[in-house]
Amino acid sequence: MKLLQFFKENKLHLGVATELGILDVSEAGKKYNVSVPGSLQELLSAEDGMKTVEAVTSRALEVKTTELFLSKEEIHYAPVVTNPEKIVCVGLNYIDHAKESKMDIPTSPVIFSKFNNALSAHLDYIPIPEGAKQIDYEAELVVVIGKEAKNVSKGEALSYVFGYTIGNDVSARDLQFRTGQWLLGKSPDSFAPVGPFVVTSDEMDPYNLNIECRINGEIRQKANTRDMIFDCATLVSYLSTYMTLKPGDLIFTGTPDGVILGYAKDQQVWLKPGDEMVVSIEKLGELKNVLK
Repeated sequence: MKLLQFFKENKLHLGVATELGILDVSEAGKKYNVSVPGSLQELLSAEDGMKTVEAVTSRALEVKTTELFLSKEEIHYAPVVTNPEKIVCVGLNYIDHAKESKMDIPTSPVIFSKFNNALSAHLDYIPIPEGAKQIDYEAELVVVIGKEAKNVSKGEALSYVFGYTIGNDVSARDLQFRTGQWLLGKSPDSFAPVGPFVVTSDEMDPYNLNIECRINGEIRQKANTRDMIFDCATLVSYLSTYMTLKPGDLIFTGTPDGVILGYAKDQQVWLKPGDEMVVSIEKLGELKNVLK
């Protein structure tokens, strides 16, 4: 199932992408007199959340209740998760990206974080922080945790994943490398766009997905998730050893080579206001944002 969150009259709504358009789950619940989750977080915490959403979706599609469906052009997208407890990021998780960054290939996952202020959605404008000059992109597959995970094995790790979405680990390199800690350059406002959809794990193979980033229409990154050093199951298991993963937590799994940081210094042309970033991942669609 392909789910999303969107704003309608300044309220958060849960949606399902279907062949008839985007189903407004809240409106479907009202019409069919069924209590439904109002957000992805509510869906994850409800015992029968997915069954309820699947039931009202099936009914709406069967009856073709067209007033319950919105076109993509009508949607004001929200981040697929609006208040995760944790946004965990993995650095240098593709060999060629580690090489272009002139850093050692890691023997264990390189972990850093973003804060919730960094979350933004498909089609949101991303403001460049005052004084930042070296703005870069990072196309990433993002894991959405579905249930509490602590000390889980690699073999069972993916059973704790609700689904997958697209992320762009937007980075201000001059802020990132001002000190030995990366956080300042990674977590300015809106520097973690995610979406537009989350596709449930039963419909996804995270080990073999084409991933691409285009800047103003030019392909800058092109790879496949099979090139990861540490795959999704390894990352979930590793993280759960040291921190309890909670429903709605996001894991940015790392970016392939092709970022501006990897260019020779005389060829580094950093992003500027008006530049369009489009990250696409097979089966997940496209995440588009413009800098301002």
